[in-house]
Amino acid sequence: MELDSHGVEQRVATGALPGWEAVEEHVAAAHARSRTHTDGAVADYIPILAEVDPELFGVCVAEVDGEVHEAGDADVPFSIQSISKAFVYALVCEQLGHDLVRERIGVNNTGLAFNSVVAIELNDGHPMNPMVNAGAIATTALMPGDSPEEQWEAVRNGLSRFAGRALDVDQVVYASEAATNQRNRAIARLLESYGRIELDPLAVVDVYTRQCALLVTARDLAIMGATLADGGVNPVTGEQVVSPEVCRDTLAVMASTGLYERSGEWLFEIGLPGKSGVAGGIVTIAPGKGGIGVFSPRLDPAGNSVRGQRATAYLSRALGLNIFASAEHTVSSRIGRNRNQGETR
Repeated sequence: MELDSHGVEQRVATGALPGWEAVEEHVAAAHARSRTHTDGAVADYIPILAEVDPELFGVCVAEVDGEVHEAGDADVPFSIQSISKAFVYALVCEQLGHDLVRERIGVNNTGLAFNSVVAIELNDGHPMNPMVNAGAIATTALMPGDSPEEQWEAVRNGLSRFAGRALDVDQVVYASEAATNQRNRAIARLLESYGRIELDPLAVVDVYTRQCALLVTARDLAIMGATLADGGVNPVTGEQVVSPEVCRDTLAVMASTGLYERSGEWLFEIGLPGKSGVAGGIVTIAPGKGGIGVFSPRLDPAGNSVRGQRATAYLSRALGLNIFASAEHTVSSRIGRNRNQGETR
């Protein structure tokens, strides 16, 4: 039994997914049940994203043992966008540790839009969490490297290790975002004025913009999620990408802030840590069991994939993933446990 950073023995109990065929059937059902929903609209504040086919829809579940289940357009590439925030946060936590990153970045939900400037001012320049743009930019600024290029390579290599394959930048998306990211540049300048970014803020924004333009698939997201679900071990490559403690911290922040101001609703309905991106992707993690990756470009007003939310909600219920769910503790099982422990009543 290993000790955590506080010197406490950690015990973990998570259960398991149903059998292979059951997971296959439910992934197919999640896709079929959700594909008829055409609510929402594709993102247009990044011009190139407005050109994506709104009918694309992929669902994937990756188990911690490496089994992968797919339906629909699970291998169609799209830009990772804000989903990258969760994995860069994990990489920074691995390098700098629990206490320093918590102090520098924060873990509380702002209750405001993902690109809010008001949230920074209301909190004396302190980024409230790494899943909104201010916190994500401040997190990227903490990546190791003596130059922006070295930091970028650390980001790209780190996210590639999570995915189990080399990830590349969509140069068209990068160019489109770089030409329209004035608000992120303003956020970085504001953070600099409060002493929260010590590097060139515009160089940090450029690294952050490239990180958001990395191409992934729903399958990649599922594997990345399964890596966080399995104590940081990639289920495909077997590589230890980050530590179990970092996974725990990352999932806690994703649970409370991963879907922005809708995070409470997400947790209430789905009961799992997740992170969305404006290209239409969502990654969801069932600790000890696996990861879910979904992709569908039509978004709700908060910037979260409509079909992706529906498919994930179905899988959470059908596969028994909700971390808050429990079943009645029967009298017979209680008696059996007490007998095993040598107790009398």
